[in-house]
Amino acid sequence: MSARSPAMNGTAWVLLLTLSVLWGATFFFWKVLVEQLPPFTAVFGRVGIAALVLILVLAIRGEMLPMTRAAWLRFTTMAALNNAIPFSLIAYGEMEIASGLAALLNAATPVFTVLVAHALTDDEKLTPLRALGVGLGFVGVVVLVWPDLLPGGLIGNLLGEFACLLAAVAYAFAGVYGRRFSGLSPVTAATGQLAAATLLMLPLVMIVDRPWLLPGPSMATWASLVTTAVLCTAAGYPVYFRLLAVAGATNLLLVTFLLPISSLLLGAMFLHEAITPAALTGMALIGLGLAAIDGRLVSRLALRAG
Repeated sequence: MSARSPAMNGTAWVLLLTLSVLWGATFFFWKVLVEQLPPFTAVFGRVGIAALVLILVLAIRGEMLPMTRAAWLRFTTMAALNNAIPFSLIAYGEMEIASGLAALLNAATPVFTVLVAHALTDDEKLTPLRALGVGLGFVGVVVLVWPDLLPGGLIGNLLGEFACLLAAVAYAFAGVYGRRFSGLSPVTAATGQLAAATLLMLPLVMIVDRPWLLPGPSMATWASLVTTAVLCTAAGYPVYFRLLAVAGATNLLLVTFLLPISSLLLGAMFLHEAITPAALTGMALIGLGLAAIDGRLVSRLALRAG
């Protein structure tokens, strides 16, 4: 991330809103998938189908993936941080918790990103305002998980919540590492990442899940898998890399606060998940933290007050 993020123009806002809808829906689809598929198999299906779609897109465009060792090391690292690890953790987490809560916990990604960037970069250090944002974000997370920390809380829920928070940490590292893809087109970067993620997931599926021994999934599960692979992943990641190039990593991470909106609505409408006061309070605190981290709203208010 750069020290000063580019301004959000009309194109960036369209990309941001598009990505928030595409990725917000993934939490709903994860909940449907893990009802019948083990987590690793669900992840493998999502990234594998998406990779095939994008490889076909590249072929139609007459483009090829770079085949150097350095390029595939970057693809594999990004695939682990941005796909294999967080997808598996979220899929496991949603076996225990509601899809809307998983999306809310994912909104803590920018909070972790500020800490990761402070530790690993020279141009994105903590400022007092960002430290305030980190503090507010963590308070928001505590509000979300507090009921399961109390005596009588559900251990399974707590483990699922912790898994989703670990996924947010992985996304934070991916947000910093993703700057290395500035020289590639968004479609090429997305294709390489998803192809590498498919290769990473294959041995886990074969050794751990052995899906050929499981009952065949329903048509609803197949439809959810194809939809999340094609729309949310194959279409979503080129938007991700395009937004990263247009608006910068800090602005890109604003998408994580928009995700819970579509996820909460889908979960309430189709999965009958409750939207609790704690969820709304936690989201509001995380949102205030993001506003402090971003800094521009605070600066504008200060200018008007002056």
